[in-house]
Amino acid sequence: MTMTDLLLLPGDGIGPEVIGEVRRVIEALTPDLVVEERPFGGISYDQTGSPLTDETLALAKASKAVLIGARSEARRGGEEVRSRWSRDHEKKKETDSAV
Repeated sequence: MTMTDLLLLPGDGIGPEVIGEVRRVIEALTPDLVVEERPFGGISYDQTGSPLTDETLALAKASKAVLIGARSEARRGGEEVRSRWSRDHEKKKETDSAV
C-alpha cells in the first residue's frame, strides 16, 4: 500500500471549492504526490453520522500531511471533531516529549 503524502479534508461551506483548487494546483506542480480526499465535518456527518470517521482519522494519522478546508457546521458534530483532534494531538505531544 502506498503511503498518502497529502490527505485533503474539504469540509463544509467554501471548503470543497478551495480544496478543489488546491488539488488542481498540487496535481499540476507535483504529479507524483500521492493525494487522497475524504469527507469531513458536516458532509461526513450527513453521509455517515460522524463528522470524523475512524477510517478518516486513521488515514490522517498515517499521512505525511493533512489539509483541512472549512468546517463550520457545529450542529452536525463539530464538538466531536474538536474533542477527537484535541485528544489525539495531546496524546502525540505526550508521546513526542517522552522520547
